[in-house]
Amino acid sequence: MYDFSAAEAEVTSLCQQLIRIDTQNWGGNKVNPERPAADLIAAWFDEVGLESTIIESEPGRASLVARIKGTDPDADALVVHGHTDVVPAAAEDWSVDPFAGVIKDELLWGRGAVDMKDMDAMIIAAVRDMLRQGLRPRRDLIIAFFADEEAGGNYGARYMVRNHPELFSGATEAISEVGGYSVDVRGQRVYLVQTAEKGLAWLNLIAHGTAGHGSQRNDDNPVTRLAAAIARIGEYPWPQEIPVATRQLLEGVAEITGIEFRADTIGELLAELGSVEKFVAPTLQNTSNPSFLNAGYKHNVIPGTATAYVDCRTLPGQHEDVMLKIKELAGEGIDIEANDEGDALEAPFDTPLVAQMQKSLLDDDPTAKVLPYTLSGGTDNKSMAELGITGYGFAPLQLTGDLDFPAMFHGVDERVPISALKFGARVLGDFLMKT
Repeated sequence: MYDFSAAEAEVTSLCQQLIRIDTQNWGGNKVNPERPAADLIAAWFDEVGLESTIIESEPGRASLVARIKGTDPDADALVVHGHTDVVPAAAEDWSVDPFAGVIKDELLWGRGAVDMKDMDAMIIAAVRDMLRQGLRPRRDLIIAFFADEEAGGNYGARYMVRNHPELFSGATEAISEVGGYSVDVRGQRVYLVQTAEKGLAWLNLIAHGTAGHGSQRNDDNPVTRLAAAIARIGEYPWPQEIPVATRQLLEGVAEITGIEFRADTIGELLAELGSVEKFVAPTLQNTSNPSFLNAGYKHNVIPGTATAYVDCRTLPGQHEDVMLKIKELAGEGIDIEANDEGDALEAPFDTPLVAQMQKSLLDDDPTAKVLPYTLSGGTDNKSMAELGITGYGFAPLQLTGDLDFPAMFHGVDERVPISALKFGARVLGDFLMKT
């Protein structure tokens, strides 16, 4: 492996400094702007001679892109991207200040420690070390840090690919978050590379009716109509259909555990993944979860409209069928609007890029295994796909078995082991040099 000890030495400090920049994103352009984070990253890159481009979609909504030229002019470029915004954190719910970057019990605590200022810091540390050493990767590396991932990317990755596609010219592949982390399966460490992610449809369901006095009989009440519709949608038993990456993962778990992979053993195989089951189990089917409601303003006034918001996550190739089913379940008198949509992504595991991920991981951790999986959530790789760029999740972290990793995403007391950050900086640096 290449020597990225300098990256290991500074990655924790870099992550701390990023966490201390409050970039909470409530959606709808209500945000603590990402510009201070972009400026700090640009300064870090400037120290090692790397020029950055910062573009604002709206005042303060800044994304940064930098390009490192590779040694092979004929090789396609690789996009290495992160996001600098974070979901909100209610300080009163935390045991530490969520924006202090506290180190406690050999863990770095704070909003973004896992999602995803850890990976941001790993990328920055690896790039800085690479350039300090005078190293050049084989292929061009397009390093990007986007705004607004936590609210769909309209002010971040989606804006950038639609308005500044030239910054990603020549790129065919990308890596980003929620992959490359480890899970323990009966004492066997397994790294999960994200090769697929479910599609997204954030829907607004609007029921119309007749407004009136709450004391009167009303057979055209939009609240009643909407309640029935979302009950049908929320309770619908979507059939089990296993995408390729989830099947490959469960087959790998079956090989490790000796549990035969059959329809009636899927629950057993999922249980072997521990807390990571939370990521994997939802990929066995489409989902449609009502998330919040908006109707009326007073006890004795029946409103003329009522609105429900539904979070649908769709399997590869099934988006249109799911939307038709949602319309059927909603029934008459319900208008359906798509607030945001993104296609499911599915990429092959048997590629040179993934082979190098495996090699860099196993060079550092020779007895481990590497398997693919499908992510139940979504990433900015959906925006990359608009440019024909194939995305993977590869943020390598060697985790301790006592950490509920999925619970760290958007959770209270978000934290990451310092040892995992150092591992990630080391492995990611080696990967970027060899891919």
